[in-house]
Amino acid sequence: MEEADFKQMERKIGFIGIGVMGKSMVRNLMKNGYPVFIYTRTKEKAEELLAEGANWKASPKEVAQEAHIIITMVGYPHDVESVYFDDNGIFAGAGKAKVAIDMTTSTPTLAKKIFAEAEELGMDALDAPVSGGDIGAKNGTLSIMVGGSERVFNEVYSVLSVLGNNIVFQGEAGAGQHTKMCNQIAIASNMIGVTEALVYAKKAGLDPERMLTSISTGAAGSWSMSNLLPRVLKEDYSPGFFIKHFIKDMGIALDEAKKMGLELPGLALAEKMYKSLAEKGEENSGTQALIKYWN
Repeated sequence: MEEADFKQMERKIGFIGIGVMGKSMVRNLMKNGYPVFIYTRTKEKAEELLAEGANWKASPKEVAQEAHIIITMVGYPHDVESVYFDDNGIFAGAGKAKVAIDMTTSTPTLAKKIFAEAEELGMDALDAPVSGGDIGAKNGTLSIMVGGSERVFNEVYSVLSVLGNNIVFQGEAGAGQHTKMCNQIAIASNMIGVTEALVYAKKAGLDPERMLTSISTGAAGSWSMSNLLPRVLKEDYSPGFFIKHFIKDMGIALDEAKKMGLELPGLALAEKMYKSLAEKGEENSGTQALIKYWN
């Protein structure tokens, strides 16, 4: 891809999936001057963005026909597969010299499948899952983990930098998704730790806010402690990241670990705890609702 060609491509961005994360990501792209063409299964979810200047397309195929860089941010691997491979999917509308960037947390296997199909069509594909939740999406400070071609990574870096500030090329196709699994593995056990600390503090008669002031800036500090436990203290369980999606991610990580002959007991315990909450109707709550496990 010639440099001049890519500068032309930068003018139109497609975005598929307008959820908690996607909506803020689209806003950041528009604020930075990119014309954005959007699609989501429920058009009502896109009305605010359309009023703010986004352009509606009736299918992923139409988005791919219009845009030069197509970003996907949907829910589950089966949604990703549908968005790319269905008759009205991205690959049905995409042409040569276009770039597809899947920012959904999905499977490394599917990332490799998308990369191979894109190559067959003369286009490029990156797997670029993110971390940072709704706060990171809103502020444009997401961590972005990228797999695929390093050449293409460098070419789209200016677009990714609108969405995040910790953007790292991890390796070949699927490496971004593997890195995200590392992220989710670390978060899973950490969420147990920070919520147990809060449960313990309350049982011991401590002031939870004072407790957090003492421990959040020391060795125990973490993003989850600083950003999610304050929500718990306000009994705010709105989703920066859905429990149902976290369960999906943990399942992917456990499957990948099994393929590699790894046992991950901390991750298995976290999955069990979150599944018990989902069974009680908390699947659409944020991950900080783990505190309810002790209720």
